[in-house]
Amino acid sequence: MPQSHEPSEKPTACLALADGTLFFGHGFGATGETVAELCFNTAMTGYQEIMTDPSYAGQVVTFTFPHVGNVGVNAEDDEANEPVAAGMVVKWDPTEPSNWRAASELTDWLTRKGRIGIGGLDTRRLTRAIRQQGAPHVALAHDPSGNFDVAALVAKARGWSGLVGLDLAKDVTCAQSYRWDETRWAWPDGYGKREGAGLRVVAIDYGAKRNILRCLASAGCDVTVLPATATAEDVLALEPEGVFLSNGPGDPAATGAYAVPMIRGVLEKDLPVFGICLGHQMLALALGAKTIKMNHGHHGANHPVKDVESGKVEITSMNHGFAVDSQTLPNGVLETHVSLFDGSNCGIRISDRPVFSVQHHPEASPGPQDSFYLFERFAEAMRARRAA
Repeated sequence: MPQSHEPSEKPTACLALADGTLFFGHGFGATGETVAELCFNTAMTGYQEIMTDPSYAGQVVTFTFPHVGNVGVNAEDDEANEPVAAGMVVKWDPTEPSNWRAASELTDWLTRKGRIGIGGLDTRRLTRAIRQQGAPHVALAHDPSGNFDVAALVAKARGWSGLVGLDLAKDVTCAQSYRWDETRWAWPDGYGKREGAGLRVVAIDYGAKRNILRCLASAGCDVTVLPATATAEDVLALEPEGVFLSNGPGDPAATGAYAVPMIRGVLEKDLPVFGICLGHQMLALALGAKTIKMNHGHHGANHPVKDVESGKVEITSMNHGFAVDSQTLPNGVLETHVSLFDGSNCGIRISDRPVFSVQHHPEASPGPQDSFYLFERFAEAMRARRAA
């Protein structure tokens, strides 16, 4: 029987699940309503990077770590121009920032950016429900007066179509091409700038995080970013030495309608190709594999992934609700990485060509940097091709 979890004081926010379960709490950030899929993220830091990660389009994020807001927000940590996640759920109301890099408070930032937050919820119970029953469709409402039409909110959650079959890459991609030369953040100077001639890389933006582009630049790449809908002709006209396929949101099968023909056209030219997250799934689809919707996905900065070829275990950052079905990989395409949580596919490569991709996020932001070597592997493949 669905339960209502309501605090003793009058609530100012309500989270309504499609099964009729209601969670009441304290609203912060913008007022109004939003409908999305609910996921949980286990990262212990990086809430700003998570909220601005374009891969979270169409999702409300439950943060399992209770201390949210304590480092404030600042423009340097944005992974996109605006927050993309639909809203956030936290156990404790956001605290005032106590960090030298803070430029403003999280609650004020959310208000300005039009994103809803709800605090005071039992996030442990909510996370268990997501794990056991799958990522639910939800309606999240914030009203300072505390007036909620709960029946209407449940109806909106039930009426939402969900992420399956939904192409969201076209909503978060860039409007036009641009160059990128900013490198990774380093103490004490902050972000750097790549100078001189570099390896010509075309990056396809399905919802690219800025830190991925910084990692490419730090690995010596001269990066040109193209929109998600770019054709093979658009890509090859720039005479790239390598092609990068970025992360992004939504159903990979839907995005594949236009991405797969482009990738196949690029593969005909025998160029090094590197994909991350949705880019990994796009490459797999282009090679003939299939993708599947996961029960609750992988979202966090503490996911163990095994490199099956070396035996090395890497702690990684992840954010995905779909996965490549390893049982559908064709001959000549090898599985290179697997999740030690559930055995799901986390990496592939073509057996005789420098074409590879991973499900996890080697750029971290937030998270560990165990997998940064993949950017260097991509750069080395381009240098080897140049020298041949």
